[in-house]
Amino acid sequence: MTVIELAADGYDALLDHAEAGAPEEVCGVLGGTYGEDRSRVETVHPAENAAATPRSAYGIAPEEQLALMEAIEDAGREVVGFYHSHPAGPFEPSRTDAAQATWPGRSYVIAVLDAGHPYVGSWRWTGEEFAGERLAVRPGPAARR
Repeated sequence: MTVIELAADGYDALLDHAEAGAPEEVCGVLGGTYGEDRSRVETVHPAENAAATPRSAYGIAPEEQLALMEAIEDAGREVVGFYHSHPAGPFEPSRTDAAQATWPGRSYVIAVLDAGHPYVGSWRWTGEEFAGERLAVRPGPAARR
């Protein structure tokens, strides 16, 4: 099973972004060190949700996505994956998430606020489906953009 490591304050940043954006979905890009079996998130880059229906979908405008990815690369990091929220669930990637996934091997982190019990989970996109991965929260800071 693959692993994604996320600093505790990066975990908090994802949940804070999700809570601030509710009831709409929020999204962003994760930068750090990418590995086929283990990735480490070092930066969290919130983005504007450009989806036509932001209560049930997310999307990052191409220009903003490119700018965020260039900022990650300019800082000497790699794109580890993406994150978004499901304000009212489900706890796993939706059919819409699978239809929009385009980065094989990258992590797709989902922050869920359902019923006041926040949950953050992660899945790797294989190119055909999502495979669950272990999310390891480590002490220490993650740089925020």
